[in-house]
Amino acid sequence: MNFFASLLNSLPSASAQGMIWGIMAIGVYLTYRILDVADLTVDGSLATGAAVCVMLIKGGMDTGLAMVCAFMAGMLAGAVTGLFHTRCRIPAILSGILTQLMLYSINLRIMSNKANTPISVDKYPLLVSSRYVRVVGWNNPLIVLALFVALLIVALYWFFGTERGCSIRATGANRHMAQAQGINTDVNVVLGLMLSNGLVALSGALLGQYSGSADVNMGRGAIVIGLAAVIIGEVLLDKLFRAFALKLLAVIIGAILYYLVLQAVLLLGLNSNDLKLMTALVVAIFLTVPNLKGHLLKPRAKGKEA
Repeated sequence: MNFFASLLNSLPSASAQGMIWGIMAIGVYLTYRILDVADLTVDGSLATGAAVCVMLIKGGMDTGLAMVCAFMAGMLAGAVTGLFHTRCRIPAILSGILTQLMLYSINLRIMSNKANTPISVDKYPLLVSSRYVRVVGWNNPLIVLALFVALLIVALYWFFGTERGCSIRATGANRHMAQAQGINTDVNVVLGLMLSNGLVALSGALLGQYSGSADVNMGRGAIVIGLAAVIIGEVLLDKLFRAFALKLLAVIIGAILYYLVLQAVLLLGLNSNDLKLMTALVVAIFLTVPNLKGHLLKPRAKGKEA
């Protein structure tokens, strides 16, 4: 009973973190599923978003405008990766690693060569804060994040229904066919990477406010968490959520479920130092599930044919 009571008590915090990381996971989904590009820039652009947002808010800028600047900084990071890949012809995965390494130094510069920069909700008008996760009212991060996620999904649904959005999806589906139709696939790859990393940086901006600090290492392993959210959402909800907007919602739900699983494992006594190991195992398990389903269904299909 104590375990379930503790798990229920941790539900608001896990849900809030899940929604924040879910925005990052949507960025990963755009490159991993829609654009079909392996991008590792996210480990650096998440911290970039947090660093830019926190430093600008501390400098007196409006919170909303600071988040827009964080989004643009992430887009710039994605543009660098995209140009490495499309103009310099560097493989996508290596392009992301190069940009990620560059961002480590850039993030330190943004934070005045400090590895960690705190920001207090007592001094600055933050959009979300972990302090209010159990408070009833509009400043509760669960309400703010739910509205934010809903607006984001609507905006992405609209964008990918436009001519440019459809051409990006066509590029990811079949690049050679898209080129045959006169689509500039290099431009679409760059735009897709820019949008993806912009969302990742936006997630970092929210995470920096929620946790009360920006840290140069806060994005380490972010790609694995993003993949975990994408895979969990697809495995559990793919048959129910087939529309594009619902697929994005499934990614958010996958991130929330991932954080609930982590909370449950921690409550069972797992050492917090083993969280990265746990994350990798969760991703491996959910990646294996579709293959296992295929192997289990094959004998039944053969039996019906016979």
